Amino acid sequence: METLLKLSPAQSLLLRTAARRPDGRVIPPDTLRGGARVKVLTSLLQRGWIEPADDGHVMTDAGYAAIGQQRPAPLDDVQPMDTIDDLQLLEGIPVRSGTKLAAMVVALRRPQGATSLQLMLATGWQPHTVRGAISGMLRKKLGLNVVLAHNNSGEQVYRMV
Repeated sequence: METLLKLSPAQSLLLRTAARRPDGRVIPPDTLRGGARVKVLTSLLQRGWIEPADDGHVMTDAGYAAIGQQRPAPLDDVQPMDTIDDLQLLEGIPVRSGTKLAAMVVALRRPQGATSLQLMLATGWQPHTVRGAISGMLRKKLGLNVVLAHNNSGEQVYRMV
């Protein structure tokens, strides 16, 4: 039987939110100030759950284990999307350029389409928000034909036809 470690609410919040970030960065909320912030970060450092990084702190493998998770595998296969000809990809679609919705349209109109992860990275949205924007805004309100297919590696890819 596995015993769970005792975490304070602040420690749990910091570790769980850091675990959701791809880089594992620990960013204390604005509501955690002064001595409380120092105390929580110090206790996490002493236990080896976080370690100093260039611009703050990042989670360690022990930190992931403390909340019952594993460190996610690095995303080497995610390729950055180039922004050349983005205005051409927006042509004929009533979306303001430079918005998150425009970034989605640009990614979806590319020949290779975009995975859910690529759309999340392009917009900064959660997965359910990406799916909701595709379903509600792009398909229903704008009437765009967005299809879901699988690429060669078996990932789900959204593409505009």
